[in-house]
Amino acid sequence: MNDAPARQGEGRLADNIAYFARALRIAGLPVGPGAILDAIAAVEAARIGTRQDFYWTLHAVFVKRHEHSILFDQAFRIFWRRRALIEKLIAQMSPIAPGGAKEEKKPQAGALRVAEALATPRQEKPELVEKTEFSARLTVSDREVLKAKDFAQMSAAEIAVAKRLIAEMSLPGDEVTTRRFLSDPRGRRIDPRRTFRRSLRGGGAAIDLAYRSPAVRHAPVVALMDISGSMAEYSRLFLHFLHAIAEKRRKVHSFVFATRLTNISRELTSRDPDEALTRASKRVQDWEGGTRIAHALHDFNRHWSRRVLGQGAIVLLFTDGLEREVTRELTFEMDRLKRSCRRLIWLNPLLRFDAFEARATGIRAMLPHVDEFRPIHSLASMQELCRALSGEPTERSNPRQWLRAS
Repeated sequence: MNDAPARQGEGRLADNIAYFARALRIAGLPVGPGAILDAIAAVEAARIGTRQDFYWTLHAVFVKRHEHSILFDQAFRIFWRRRALIEKLIAQMSPIAPGGAKEEKKPQAGALRVAEALATPRQEKPELVEKTEFSARLTVSDREVLKAKDFAQMSAAEIAVAKRLIAEMSLPGDEVTTRRFLSDPRGRRIDPRRTFRRSLRGGGAAIDLAYRSPAVRHAPVVALMDISGSMAEYSRLFLHFLHAIAEKRRKVHSFVFATRLTNISRELTSRDPDEALTRASKRVQDWEGGTRIAHALHDFNRHWSRRVLGQGAIVLLFTDGLEREVTRELTFEMDRLKRSCRRLIWLNPLLRFDAFEARATGIRAMLPHVDEFRPIHSLASMQELCRALSGEPTERSNPRQWLRAS
C-alpha cells in the first residue's frame, strides 16, 4: 500500500515527460523514444525535490547540442508554467514532500516553433502527430504555395522545409572575366612563356605554339545584412541563403549590422547551416537591436571596402532602410559604396506590400545610389534574386520607378 502513491505519481510524471519530449521533437530537437525512457529513469533515480533539479535533469538528457539550450529553456517554461505542477507530481512520487514552490518569473516570449509545438493538444494520438509531419518531397501545388508564402507567416515545419529548399536552389552563376590568363589549347592568344619552354625541350628546332585565354571566375558576393528587430523574421533565412552560396562559391563575404558592423564570413564557412548560424550569433553582440545604417556603411567603406570589393564584386544590401537619424553621411556612404562595386542590389522585405511607397526619408536617400531594388520575403523572391545575379532579365528591379511613383 505504501507504493501505490509512488506508482500513481510516476505514471503521471512519465506521461507529462512524454508529452514534453514530443513537443521538443516538433520544435526541432532530436528527441527519440530512447531519450524519453532515459529521462523518466533519470528523474526516478535522482529522486529530485525542486523545480531547478527537475529542469537540469531533463536538460542533461534532452539537450545534446549547445544551440538547443535556448529552445529547451523556452519550451520548459511554457510547458510547465502551471503553478506548482512539477511540485505536485514530485510530491506524489516521493514520500517526502518538497519545500514551498517559488513564484515563477514571467515567461519570456518563446520562439515561433516552440509556441507551435506546445500548441499541439496533449491528448492527441501519436499516429496523428506522425501524419502531420512535413516531408521534403512536396507536391507541385504545395511547393508553389510554399514558394509564395511570406517568411514571417511560415510555421516551424514550413521553415524547416524552406531551409532545405534554399540549399537545393540553383544558385547564381554570374561570371566575370579577369585580367589573369590560363593555359587553353583553344585560346586565341599565344602564351610566349609556355611556347619558349616547349621549343627548348626540342632544342629549338621546332616551335610548338601554346595558347591561353582570360580566366573566368565567379564574381565575389558581399552581403551587408541588417539584423535589427524589424528584420528578425527574415534575417535568419537570408543567412541560410548566404550559407548555401558560400558552400558552392568560395568568395562570399558576409557582414551583419544593427548598431555596429560585424564580419561573420568565417563563421558561415561551417558545413552545417545550424552550426554556422550558432557560431555567427555568438559573435554578434547587437542582434535585434537598433538600426544605424550610416554608421555601419561608414565602417565597411573605411575598413573592409578595399579588401573585399574587387574583381567585379556584387553587393547585396539587406535592410528595410528605416534609419533612425537620416543625415548627409548616409547619402555620402551610399554613393561611396556604389562607386566601389560593380552592382549594388538593395533587398527590402517591405516590398512585399503592394501599397509600398518610398516616402521614408532614409529610403529616399538610399534609392538613387542602388542599381536594383528587390523584395526578399519568400522563396520565390530568392529565386528571382538568383536569376538577377546570373544576368537574366527580371521585373521590378529599377529603383527610379519608386522615386517617380512617390
